[in-house]
Amino acid sequence: MDFTKEMRETYTIISPDIFPTHMELISEIFRMYGYNLVIAKYEGKEVIDTGLKYMHNDMCYPAICMVGQQIYALTCGDFDPHKTALIQFQTGGGCRASNYLCLLRKALHNMGMDYVPVLSLSFSGIEKYSGFKITPRMILTGLRSLVYGDILLLLKNQVLPYEVNAGETERTVRKWVDKLSRQFRAKKGLSSGDMKRNLAAIAKDFHDIPREKKHLRKVGIVGEIYVKYSSFGNNGLEKFLLSQGCEYMVPGVLGFFQFFFSNTEVEYRYYGGKKVKKLVCGIAENIFAKWEQGIIDALKPYPEFVAPSPFENIKSLADRVIDRGVKMGEGWL
Repeated sequence: MDFTKEMRETYTIISPDIFPTHMELISEIFRMYGYNLVIAKYEGKEVIDTGLKYMHNDMCYPAICMVGQQIYALTCGDFDPHKTALIQFQTGGGCRASNYLCLLRKALHNMGMDYVPVLSLSFSGIEKYSGFKITPRMILTGLRSLVYGDILLLLKNQVLPYEVNAGETERTVRKWVDKLSRQFRAKKGLSSGDMKRNLAAIAKDFHDIPREKKHLRKVGIVGEIYVKYSSFGNNGLEKFLLSQGCEYMVPGVLGFFQFFFSNTEVEYRYYGGKKVKKLVCGIAENIFAKWEQGIIDALKPYPEFVAPSPFENIKSLADRVIDRGVKMGEGWL
């Protein structure tokens, strides 16, 4: 089912909630470019049961969660299925996530909803549509918004367990998501100068939140990308750790993209291929490293905050443990 230019004006595009804070900012970027993207935030047993009903039970848990959220959105009455499209990320790699589109279309066919367009969000342009196009400028704008998502996630995780006034950390996150969304709508907030000022202001706002001085056990959350970031996917792991008196840390999304681009260099070294692809991905990795450095610089005045470790350092640590050719399913990362 094609997504036409006419649909662009009237359709709602529903995305699964992959990175909760980041996705709110990305949805605003989509609106900047004329697409009404809505994040499916549905959770609970009913959503899981919906995913299990329409997916093969051998599929991975993230697929059941994400497809469950989208199909539940179509059937719960919140959206008109005849004015709704679904979108899924598609990497084109070895992960089963590359097959989510086919599985989602099969589920819609079994439901008698073949008329619902299913869109692929992919850098490689695996599929094409007459009314939906991800331009290089749109990609760059969306990726820059991830910087804000990373610093908000990083500081929230380091402040929330110690806050004196319950709810102040979440309110600060909400304040900045709303403020950045307004800036995006005004075509602001994404230039280098705006980002530097915003990152510094975000760091100061979190620093100013009153915190208790106490020692908590620190726990890192790693693993598959959806389960790592989504509280629905990890069954509320963050809340559980918080209730057990822990400070939890989740790696930034920028690091995942650097991992993705750095894999091209490893593939070229081991298997050959196109040198231009290796060079382009090397440039992209350096751009992400520069954006991550912006977060590190913003946190320098506040030594009590743990800044992200540069990705080059992460790679050197991994080299002492495992070969970087082990990369499927987030592999060595």
